[in-house]
Amino acid sequence: MTTLEHGKIEEALERGGSCGFTLLELMIVIAIIMILAAISVGRIEQSIIKAHEAALHQDLFVMRQAIQNYTLDKEAAPNSLDDLHTAGYIGEIPVDPITKQKDWTTTEDCGGVLSPDQVPGGVCDVHSASDQMSSFENKPYSEF
Repeated sequence: MTTLEHGKIEEALERGGSCGFTLLELMIVIAIIMILAAISVGRIEQSIIKAHEAALHQDLFVMRQAIQNYTLDKEAAPNSLDDLHTAGYIGEIPVDPITKQKDWTTTEDCGGVLSPDQVPGGVCDVHSASDQMSSFENKPYSEF
């Protein structure tokens, strides 16, 4: 510390001033930081849920597209989601972002055929296995 800085500190102390923050000032700053942190945590949690739902929509879109392409090419629906991977229509069966597992629920025999030569039966749709409700779309994830 230089003599100039030391002199200013001594002068402030002689006038009755202090060289720091009071406990009250520190408590107010800490309280403001805590309030802002609490608000941001809630928003981060909502953002994470929204990201999981967006990933679920994308995964379902890709798998449904692969089911349609497989069915049109082979003139028969796949017997399981593994058939899509084995035949090269998807790189890998994705993990359900809601359940964190590869536990997709498949629907068979949807009643419609994509081509006149199609053999009936097989997987025609896929859904999440989760029974949780979406807080943004107000419907179960299994209905996406």
